[in-house]
Amino acid sequence: MKTNNSKKKELHKEEVLLDKEGHEIRYKKKPETFRERLDSSLFLGPSFIGVMLFFVIPFFVVIYYAGIDSVVGRNFVGMDNYKNVLTNSAFQQAAKNTATFSLISVPLAIILSLVMALILEEEIPLRSQFRTFFLSPLMVPVASVVLIWQVMFDYHGVINEAITLYGGNPIDWFKSDYSQIVVVILFLWKNLGYNMILFMAALAAIPRDVLEVSLLDGASSFKQFWYIKLRYITPTIFFVGIMSLINSFKVFREVYLLTGDYPYDTLYMLQHFMNNTFKSLDYQKLSSAAIIMCIVMIFVIGILFIVEDRFGKDVEG
Repeated sequence: MKTNNSKKKELHKEEVLLDKEGHEIRYKKKPETFRERLDSSLFLGPSFIGVMLFFVIPFFVVIYYAGIDSVVGRNFVGMDNYKNVLTNSAFQQAAKNTATFSLISVPLAIILSLVMALILEEEIPLRSQFRTFFLSPLMVPVASVVLIWQVMFDYHGVINEAITLYGGNPIDWFKSDYSQIVVVILFLWKNLGYNMILFMAALAAIPRDVLEVSLLDGASSFKQFWYIKLRYITPTIFFVGIMSLINSFKVFREVYLLTGDYPYDTLYMLQHFMNNTFKSLDYQKLSSAAIIMCIVMIFVIGILFIVEDRFGKDVEG
């Protein structure tokens, strides 16, 4: 038994490498000294402390506030705060608007950017100029974007001037049922360029020999895209989907600068609810809403991971 244990310990200390011809090269790994462990701890220490102070501890503080009745009384109330938030009409309106906006904008951001990447992949005139044009929104500050949208969609803006010129009636875009469409256009304008670059990089990484073989076999452009390109860019589609979903929750900045704390009903997002609740110092409602929002995001992203994992296995097969 002693010899077996000693052999196991020696194996744990061995590293195995392969040379150019594929032969195994074994060498004993030098045990880590106390000084090396101390140096590693010192290097990791600031990052560990930062994560604990700004992420882990505040997360548990939020959970604590969601379970008490008030900051003064601090009596445990169980799930009452969550029930109050879920039955709150403002929260329901904000959740509905945010879900609607994400369900519309995220698929459009994926599909349109992929189509743009496929078009710019071809040898078309002014390809580099188009690429620069689609990337330009990334260099424009948020305040400038808001100013452009105010000039275009204001009641006395450019679009209403054009509508009036052709005999139509002007529309108060930010106070009508079209308000969310305006924000969707703003979201797409800002994010399509970045997503397009990601897709172009993924398409460029597809092995050329695979595409050439498919052409020799008589595959059409659609079949080539559906059976080859789409399979290779699946991880990029998944990444773009998650990033677009996260960015759809960040659209509050633009909406807030355009319409303020209490916008038109269809523009009242979850971030508005959180911001207004914070201003009223209702920490229990704010904490409960934050945890509910976190659980929903984990659930949605978890579903995306499961779909990507199953589809990835199908691709590998």
